[in-house]
Amino acid sequence: MSKTKQGGSSSLGRDSTAQRLGVKINAGQPVKIGNIIVRQRGTQYLLGKNVKKGSDDTIYAMKNGFVKFATKSKKLFNGTQRMAKVVSVEIAKTK
Repeated sequence: MSKTKQGGSSSLGRDSTAQRLGVKINAGQPVKIGNIIVRQRGTQYLLGKNVKKGSDDTIYAMKNGFVKFATKSKKLFNGTQRMAKVVSVEIAKTK
């Protein structure tokens, strides 16, 4: 017979994997069609030109070009205003 209890694994200690949200491509960096620019929950970043939103609110590029971030004033339904972050892709101009 043993003098001590058996050492077993704890029922605690489990953790879920991180969601890895956030900005994936910064301003001024080149993107190709389909590249993910921002992964988000909800709409912290709004859509600008040449980008689309996926079913999980991911923003991705629709044209080749360079990423541009901007802020603009947006009027809400209750009449107040907030500053909104807008993501767009600027197409490179050829000479």
